Amino acid sequence: MHITLIAGARPNFMKIAALVHAIQAAQQAGKDVQYRLVHTGQHYDKNMSDTFFEELGIPAPDVNLGCGGGTQAEQTAAIMVAFEKELMAHPTDIVLVVGDVTSTMACSIVAKKLNTRVCHVEAGIRSWDLTMPEEINRMVTDSLADYMFTTSEVANRNLTRQGAELVESQKSKVERDTLPEDKYAYERVPQQVWHVGNVMIDTLLANRARFKKPQVWDELGLKEKEYIVMTMHRPANVDEESHLKAMMEQIVTNVHGLPIIFPIHPRTALRLKELVNEGVSELGNERFRNLHIVEPMGYLEFNYLVERAKAVVTDSGGITEETTVMGVPCITLRDNTERPETCTIGTNELIGTNPAAIKPALDKLFAGEWKKGAIPELWDGHTAERIVEILARL
Repeated sequence: MHITLIAGARPNFMKIAALVHAIQAAQQAGKDVQYRLVHTGQHYDKNMSDTFFEELGIPAPDVNLGCGGGTQAEQTAAIMVAFEKELMAHPTDIVLVVGDVTSTMACSIVAKKLNTRVCHVEAGIRSWDLTMPEEINRMVTDSLADYMFTTSEVANRNLTRQGAELVESQKSKVERDTLPEDKYAYERVPQQVWHVGNVMIDTLLANRARFKKPQVWDELGLKEKEYIVMTMHRPANVDEESHLKAMMEQIVTNVHGLPIIFPIHPRTALRLKELVNEGVSELGNERFRNLHIVEPMGYLEFNYLVERAKAVVTDSGGITEETTVMGVPCITLRDNTERPETCTIGTNELIGTNPAAIKPALDKLFAGEWKKGAIPELWDGHTAERIVEILARL
C-alpha cells in the first residue's frame, strides 16, 4: 500500500507527525506500507511550518509545492494545479489529508478527479458556521472522502447525518487486554467511518516530556500557574479595529496583573501594528505593561508555556484539545466550536466574541471555580496506530 500524506499549514504538522511515525513502526513490523510526504507550502514562515518538521522528527517532505500566499481562491487554485502535476507524476493508492485547511480540500478535489481514493483524518467535525473557510473545507472534503476517521462520537453522528455508513460493529473502546493477537479488531470495509481518537493528541503525548522552556520564561521571570497564554487570529476577532482593541483591553485589565504571553500570529501582528500606527490603541500605554507580545513559537516551546499556564485565552480550535488533555483552563473567544467535546468533557468554555463576556469568565477563573474536565474517549496516544492498521486492511 502506498499513501500520499498532505501537509499544508501549521495545524496539519502535529497530525501528520503521528501518522508518519505510525507508518514507520508498521514498516519495521514488516508491513508493506509506503508513503510520500507532500508539503503544499500553504504556510511558508519558518516558525509557522519548517520548525515543526525539525522538532517533531518528521522527515523532510519529498516535495514542497510552494503554494503560499494569495487569497483563499488563489491559494486553492495554486495548490490544485501544483498537486495535480505531483499526483500524476507520483500515483498512489490513497491520498491522506488531515484537518480542515485549504490544502485539505484542494488536494481532496484533485485526488478524486484523478480517480484516487481519499482518506480524511479528523473528519466529521462541524461548527455549522459557513462564514468560516474551514467549515467549507471540512464539508467538501468529507463529501468526497472514501474513508473517514473521527475524533469523537459527535463527529460520527455528523457524518451519519451526511449519509456516510457508520461502522456499527466497531468497538467504541479499544480493550487491548481482552483482544487476542489482533488488538485493533475492527470490522472490515465497505464501511466508511471509524471513531479512532485524535492524532494531534498522539503527538502531544509523545512529546510532552520533550517540551522546551522558551527564552521568554527566564526573561520575564515566569512562574508556574502565574501567567496567561493568549492566541488570537480569527477574522471575527482581529479584522475590526475597535473590536480588537476592546477585546485586548478586557483581557489585559481583568487578569489581576498577571503576565500575558501572546505569541502573535502574523495576521494579528498586522492588525495591531495598524492600530498603533493610527493612534487609536492604548497598547503602548502603562496600563498594558503586563502584555508581552512575542514571535510565534515552535511546538515544544509553546506547549511548555501552555502546560504551566494558569489559563489559555484563545480563538483556536486545536489548542482547546491540547488544554483539555493537559488539564489547563481554556477560554475560547468564539461563538461556535467544531470541537464540542472540549466543552462538554474537557476544560474549555466557549464565551463568544462579545468583549463583555471576558470579565465574567476571568472572574470565574480567579475565583477558583473553573471546571476540572476529563479526557475524551480514545484520546490515548494510539490513534495513528489504529488508522494505519485499518488502512492496511483495506
